[in-house]
Amino acid sequence: MFIHLGGNKMIRISEVITILDAGNRRSPITLIPFLDEVERQGRMERITTQEEVKSYVVTRTGVFASPISSLTLLKRAQQGGSRRGIDEWYGPDPEKKELKE
Repeated sequence: MFIHLGGNKMIRISEVITILDAGNRRSPITLIPFLDEVERQGRMERITTQEEVKSYVVTRTGVFASPISSLTLLKRAQQGGSRRGIDEWYGPDPEKKELKE
């Protein structure tokens, strides 16, 4: 099963190690150096440059800076992510707001 991170990016739920809130004021002091190091190594992927980063999704291969809140991503992951096919996410009408069940 997949979780939609924003833009056109989806990853397998099984790949997610943790989801971090980008605006959390109680984040551990090690978070900023960790994110700086991941970016320096070229393992940070920004989902979109047009929206502010609201969460970071950490996987074994890298970190994804997502415009979707950590709470929303967590809910999606707990619900099993997307059971829809990739074609339904990226079908002929990507502007369509509702997806068929």
